[in-house]
Amino acid sequence: MNPVLVSLTTPSLEALEQLASAAQRDAAIDRKRMLVVVNPYATTVSDRLRNLVVYALQGRYDVTAIDTESKDHATEVCRRVGDDGYEVVVTFGGDGTVNEAVNGLIGSDVPLFPLPGGNTNVFCRMLGIPNEIVDATEHLLRIADDWQPRRVDLPAVNGRAFTFSSGVGLDATVVRRVDARPHLKARFGPWFFTSAAVVSFMKDYVVRPPRLEVTSDTGWTDRGVTAIVQNGDPYTYFRDRPISLAEGATLDSGTLSAVVLERATALDVPTISARAFLPRARIVRHRRVGHAERLDALTVRSTDGREIPLQLDGDYVGSVTEARYTITPGGLAVVS
Repeated sequence: MNPVLVSLTTPSLEALEQLASAAQRDAAIDRKRMLVVVNPYATTVSDRLRNLVVYALQGRYDVTAIDTESKDHATEVCRRVGDDGYEVVVTFGGDGTVNEAVNGLIGSDVPLFPLPGGNTNVFCRMLGIPNEIVDATEHLLRIADDWQPRRVDLPAVNGRAFTFSSGVGLDATVVRRVDARPHLKARFGPWFFTSAAVVSFMKDYVVRPPRLEVTSDTGWTDRGVTAIVQNGDPYTYFRDRPISLAEGATLDSGTLSAVVLERATALDVPTISARAFLPRARIVRHRRVGHAERLDALTVRSTDGREIPLQLDGDYVGSVTEARYTITPGGLAVVS
């Protein structure tokens, strides 16, 4: 087993054993039907951890657990949850697993609760759910007696939903490089992302970067080499530190925020990146960064005919010449 995974999960396993035993002793009589969708290949998920989480949840819920077996398996399963009588869907994996589940829950009133099982767990943290599996599981057990589902906005690009962020350009190029080496992603986490960003920038953006144009339905336009669209803040985390890009993005505003990297040179990119880690610096104030808030829809187009990489919620989904962004206010039910 990956030594990093062992160090992450061993304390959690002992705590979960105690939590599971306590939950079973305090089992509720009326239990909601819960579907737990597990990505067995997610960074911090192991067979033993999965079993303990499910066992603990069975103390307060009527639980069915399934392991995803292929790409978009979670989407297929979640499309049937209403017909199958489930009252809540829990994902145990990373943001990619959440994204798949959400695309199956479109149009459903069944709420989602994401348990942290990935490298970053951005959406989980945005909802205020603890980023540690024991604390998150305990929180889910606790709210069984205080069940208050709510709705958050659901953005989409070219018809595919995402939960917090999508990018066209450099960030998607980085994600593509990282996703091609999952063992390094799992072992080194944000440090591998950092090295992949440097390599991607030097290889693909220094000499001849792709060119794109961003146009909103309200008339805002900008040109550059990368566009990032957000439904919430932050854009991501570097370990425990939130990295903010598009300001004004919230999960319940009914609108999108966007930033555009207008130029990528060996001088601009390091100074922009440094702002992510400086307490009072704001990326949107950099002279090479464009920014717009409260957008209902926008389109990103390649202006030189080349296909540009696209990412959703931190997963590479392919390359496009056009990306059309929309948002459905209150389009997703969650419980947190």
